[in-house]
Amino acid sequence: MENLTARTPEMEDALHAIERLVLFALRKALIKEADYDYSRNLLLEDFGFSEPYNGQVNEEILDGPQSQLDILIDYAAANGMIAENTDTYRDLLDAKMMGRLMARPSEVVHAFSQTEQMHGIEAATNDFYKLCIDSNYIRMDRVAKNEYWKHPSAYGDIEITINLSKPEKSPKEIAMAKLLPPPVYPKCQLCRENVGYAGRVNHPARQNLRVIPLELNKEKWFFQYSPYVYYNEHCIVFQHDHVPMKLTKDTLARLLGFVNAYPHYFLGSNADLPIVGGSILTHDHFQGGRHTFPIQNAPKVAGFKNEVYPDVSVSIVNWPMSVIRLSSNDSGMLLECANHIYESWKSYSDPSADIEADSKVDGQWIRHNTVTPIARRNAEDVYEMDLVLRNNRTNDEYPEGIFHPHREMHHIKKENIGLIEVMGLAILPGRLKLELDQISDILSGDDALYEAVQSEGHTLAIHRDWIEQLKERVGATITKGEAVDLIRSEVGGIFTTILEQAGVYKHTAEGREAFCRFLESTGYSAV
Repeated sequence: MENLTARTPEMEDALHAIERLVLFALRKALIKEADYDYSRNLLLEDFGFSEPYNGQVNEEILDGPQSQLDILIDYAAANGMIAENTDTYRDLLDAKMMGRLMARPSEVVHAFSQTEQMHGIEAATNDFYKLCIDSNYIRMDRVAKNEYWKHPSAYGDIEITINLSKPEKSPKEIAMAKLLPPPVYPKCQLCRENVGYAGRVNHPARQNLRVIPLELNKEKWFFQYSPYVYYNEHCIVFQHDHVPMKLTKDTLARLLGFVNAYPHYFLGSNADLPIVGGSILTHDHFQGGRHTFPIQNAPKVAGFKNEVYPDVSVSIVNWPMSVIRLSSNDSGMLLECANHIYESWKSYSDPSADIEADSKVDGQWIRHNTVTPIARRNAEDVYEMDLVLRNNRTNDEYPEGIFHPHREMHHIKKENIGLIEVMGLAILPGRLKLELDQISDILSGDDALYEAVQSEGHTLAIHRDWIEQLKERVGATITKGEAVDLIRSEVGGIFTTILEQAGVYKHTAEGREAFCRFLESTGYSAV
């Protein structure tokens, strides 16, 4: 414990920060009046203090807890309470402190249920989302740093973001993580056991995580928000147990069940195959939220009908990827129709369009066709489901994937095109913030940097060909502002092209004919 007669200014600042944090938690209803002294005492113990701050507390209302958390984490770093003063270790302590200032999981679940019963599901999610922000589980200070702009395209406005909200690990931390054994508990970052978990160098702390149980298709699932919120109220719905993703009729039923219970949210699933699937295929989950994605505004370009499903409207929409849109007031019939199309697509081949349903690898038949499904209630409160056709084949020309970002695009993005990007929101790597800014410097006259790029190993070397194309197109030196605008437009165009490359049917007469051929083969006729 500290020497009470010799408190340093740093100790006083830390003690004052504890008082301000507890007051913040009370004001934001993270704790109740009866929890006030208890919560303060927990933090005092964590930092080795035996008595609280005895001066005048600044009661100015805080926008968020981060400023006071940083004071305490700085104190911890200076006094050897964390291994290293890096984002990873700071975040471990950050989550621990906020976990001290929150209701227990059962109390959060009870409050959600009470609000839903009294005021409806939208009010319940509003309160829960606010809780996740106030508790610093969602780091809005980091989210605010993300770059965002819209790119006008032939398919409508495409949204572009450079993700800066997810902290990057230092080379030392990455090396340390590689030396650790494979995770046993929790098995992954989506497991329910993450709630309250202290974390480690290769797994984030989750003491301030809270989840809401829900039932989908008579199964146990959970609802939570993403800590990185790539869009408004970005939520994750995950299986009670650690089971791998598998896209079946049950998957489609769960999506429709969710939007029936949460009509103000959409819900979608990544595809269930490598290359075209999401980043976590080991734990079945969905992503949803309250955001109007560009894909939703894509107009219909062709309509179809099937007498077996008379109450379901089926159409192809104008989108860079290959999208079949179903809509109906009857969610049960829509489910049957969607599953019929999905099952038909899984076994469909059309060599003339470079589509093969499966292939033999080492004596085993490997399936290639799947879908990325997205469910929502539209403005007229009609059930709507987009089935985005996917295929994960590779060949000698495209070893990373035929319907995947091609190599000339990898300097901007080479990762899988998952659910969020399918819908028209690019999640680009954080490295691009500095790289694009430096390229704009080159276009606005930084000749020394341009010369440096010619050397091997320079961080901009991956963009060398693109830089040459941009310089040739621009000709004379332009202003920095003009360069920034040009590069943003170019990046938007590149991402749009990436989506086209990921589309199984191309936007040509032949591609449209092949797309219609698939629907006709499954019993649908044009209207």
